[in-house]
Amino acid sequence: MGRPHEEETLADHGFWTHANKNPGRTALVDPERREWTAGELHAAANQVVHGLRELGLEYGDSVAICMPNCAEYFQVYLAVTQAGWYLTPINWHLAPSEIAYIVQDCDAKAFFGHARVGDACRKAADEIGFPAEASFAVGETPGFRRFGELLAGQSEAPPPDRAPGQVMNYTSGTTGKPKGVRRALAPRELEPDVMGELLAGFLGMFGVQPENDNVYLCGSPLYHTAVLLQAASSMHWGHTLVLMDKWTPEGMLERIDRYRVTLSHMVPTQFHRLLLLPEDERARYDCSSTRHMLHAAAPCPPDVKRRMLDWWGDAIWEYYAATEGGGTIVSPQEWRKYPGTVGRPWPGADVKIVDDDGRAVPTGEQGTVYMLLPEQMTFEYKGDSAKTNKSRIMLDGQTYFTVGDVGYLDEDGYLFLCDRKIDMIISGGANIYPAEIENVLLTHPGVGDVAVFGIPHEDWGEEVKAVVEPAPGVEAGEDFRADIFEFCRDRLARFKMPRTIDFVDTLPRDPNGKLYKRKLRDPYWVGHERAI
Repeated sequence: MGRPHEEETLADHGFWTHANKNPGRTALVDPERREWTAGELHAAANQVVHGLRELGLEYGDSVAICMPNCAEYFQVYLAVTQAGWYLTPINWHLAPSEIAYIVQDCDAKAFFGHARVGDACRKAADEIGFPAEASFAVGETPGFRRFGELLAGQSEAPPPDRAPGQVMNYTSGTTGKPKGVRRALAPRELEPDVMGELLAGFLGMFGVQPENDNVYLCGSPLYHTAVLLQAASSMHWGHTLVLMDKWTPEGMLERIDRYRVTLSHMVPTQFHRLLLLPEDERARYDCSSTRHMLHAAAPCPPDVKRRMLDWWGDAIWEYYAATEGGGTIVSPQEWRKYPGTVGRPWPGADVKIVDDDGRAVPTGEQGTVYMLLPEQMTFEYKGDSAKTNKSRIMLDGQTYFTVGDVGYLDEDGYLFLCDRKIDMIISGGANIYPAEIENVLLTHPGVGDVAVFGIPHEDWGEEVKAVVEPAPGVEAGEDFRADIFEFCRDRLARFKMPRTIDFVDTLPRDPNGKLYKRKLRDPYWVGHERAI
């Protein structure tokens, strides 16, 4: 398996360090429940490096990956991040032309796909004329070489000239084509294991410990920034990683019980769907092993979080960050004292609330949330200097950035989010935040999921509309609609009340719970101009 641990690195952690120390340890359980040892993953990752270098990849080159969750995903990740390359994860739900754009824009020299999404990958590769000799797929995919071909005949020994690589995620593209969030590679002489150890330190802020008995459950798609970051961090700290392919509440509970899961990364939508399960169904599974179930991505309705804390105890930790950086953190104990907060800045971070003129606002006043951008975290939106500059501001001699969220700081420095600025509704001159209305509607027992947004109104500019996905067993119709209106009357100010409510079988969310609100809102705005 290569050089001894002591000769290879000075790090105490990092996947490759742990694989050398204990190659027989179960490092990963894939969605088919096959158990992979650290030694097996290490060997395969080394073979990927040797194979890609044989194809001509050099330091600083890029690799694109469009796969569902699988062991091969981490084999590629562990190869890229020890060979000094960039890895661009691609949402495999995208259309072929969208995939093609990202593969081309990130300057990929190799493209990894999967038979599950083989048709989209093949069409994307054909559209940009991507070379077949550098295209690999897990399973049979026309126009792609089999993943195993890349590994065949290659050495399992660590490659020479190891260097830290970097993940370059693409933004969601809500206001145009997605852009890569690109950071400079770490110094070439730095051991990848040291970089892995630094990455794993993120989990330490939540009180997570290396090695011991920790088991990380990854139930969301790895193309999301936080999902891959935290799963990889856990792997670099020597934890066992359990992968799910498609998240379901029952599937998550079964794996928590079976594998004695201690930590995971979740989103509020998953909490809500877990709580929709009947009490007797939830009681079938032992969740007492959970210790650090981290969540982010959207404000969590306070009632939902209280119920999860009642169920799992003080295991629910929250943070606020973005692909570009971060952020804040709040322990379960702090959250009970400051319900609704996303926390205070973590070590080395800072948050400021700024008005439209770029001035900090007083405590308690709402504005745009800006986060400190430390020098070592400096990024650029690849190929878009205008967007890079627009996202930043100088405050007190330091650089801060925003992703467009609106919030406020209380007198104790805790951050409370209101909503995304782009989703804010301006009705009759009043600013209305959909998240506040959604949080109320989600407490109705018949509401399985909900989206609130503004639609054109001749006099007010916008009016509030709600689209509801009924909970299982609830019949959509006029009686249910009237019940929701009545439910809201004592819980929402009159100007925040939805004026209309529609029903759908399923809201357009990605597998990680992100709501594609534009798909619901945009048709109403054809021929109109929004104030935001």
